[in-house]
Amino acid sequence: MTAFRRMECDDLLSFNTVNFDQLTETYSMDFYYDYLGRWPQYQVMATDSNGFYQGYMIGKVEGEGNLWHAHVSAVTVAPESRRIGLGGQLMENLENTANKVDKAYFVDLFVRKSNNVAVTMYQNLGYVIYRTVTNYYRSPPSVEDGIDMRKALERDKELEVSSLVCKKSVITPEELEYI
Repeated sequence: MTAFRRMECDDLLSFNTVNFDQLTETYSMDFYYDYLGRWPQYQVMATDSNGFYQGYMIGKVEGEGNLWHAHVSAVTVAPESRRIGLGGQLMENLENTANKVDKAYFVDLFVRKSNNVAVTMYQNLGYVIYRTVTNYYRSPPSVEDGIDMRKALERDKELEVSSLVCKKSVITPEELEYI
């Protein structure tokens, strides 16, 4: 059985087994601390009944006006805990917080173009491919395009403002509104 709870500072010293996946973006401790301090409600850990780290989510809210949105900075699940719906549950937690607490218009995320498993999972959760960001991932040894995916939330649907209508289907990282 999986338990979901807010991430704590001590978790940053213990969740490395989840980060060993080559497709998982890892960040500096300052990055994680910044998120924990500014958007604690979007930092979630998934653990099993023995306390084993199964996965986590880090996210935030940002933007102005009808671009006010939640952003998924990372969602990752340990290899031995995959294919049981944890990624979807972590995403649902973020979407509920964005909808009910922060009244965001949409959720967005970036995913490597080559990560077909993740793209399919997000599409199954209702996300659409919004646009491509050329050379978004610049981690050695390779450079790779990112796919910007979005899902409209209740506020967007109620006001008939469409955060899913893209003005330009391919952009550079320098053209991003928020990073």
